[in-house]
Amino acid sequence: MSALAGLRLSVGLLTVVPVRPPAQLGRPEARAAMLLAPVAVLPVALASALVGWGAMVVGLPSALAGVLVVAGLALGTRAMHADGLADTTDALGSGKDAEGALAIMKRGDIGPMGTVALVLSLGAQAIASGVVLERPWGWVLLVVLLCLSRAALVLGCAIGVPAARPGGLGALVAGSVPVPAAVAVWLLGAAALCGAAFLTGMPWWQPVLAWALALLACLWLLRRCVRRFGGITGDVLGALVEVAASVLLVVLAASPLQG
Repeated sequence: MSALAGLRLSVGLLTVVPVRPPAQLGRPEARAAMLLAPVAVLPVALASALVGWGAMVVGLPSALAGVLVVAGLALGTRAMHADGLADTTDALGSGKDAEGALAIMKRGDIGPMGTVALVLSLGAQAIASGVVLERPWGWVLLVVLLCLSRAALVLGCAIGVPAARPGGLGALVAGSVPVPAAVAVWLLGAAALCGAAFLTGMPWWQPVLAWALALLACLWLLRRCVRRFGGITGDVLGALVEVAASVLLVVLAASPLQG
């Protein structure tokens, strides 16, 4: 039953889809919620990708279709991951100690560094989404990679990664995912991404490269945040998701790599 409760928790935390909250909330439910995050976001990812595909069918430019995809995803997830990216960037760039940096994240306002990070990340995602949609079955690949970007959460929640502070989402899920389970999620994600990319005619190594670079980028950011803040927060988890999505989209949209 913890799996079903975890799925409800994941959907409730990560999307605007209305679900009944689990009757109890403990470590098993938190672990299941993070492991099932790629599944939980499927309705939002599917709706966003289909809106973008429909926009291209009626003749809108691919760039505008990509903007609609990113906008739909932001609306369907309360833009919480984008907020996490902005807050984490501001905190990392502040030059303050761990306590001061965490205070910046807790305030929730966006500074210049966070603004730039959002503009660059969401802009790149929008343009790349449009390019992916231009490929045969590109909307399927887009759905898969948007869902799989949530696999970044299992990295941040792996056993051994502490919470930066005692309260909040970070404390709820920190250290809840066994390392073998996190590895299994990423291996399954690699297989799913390669399968979706195959439908579009991409060479096998392009999704492999995208997945590997997304993993490296997330691990680098996670290490930086743990050393800087003393652990993870909900904002750090959101930043990991946005970084994973940006890397996957940009690499899979790169025309020199397409076959």
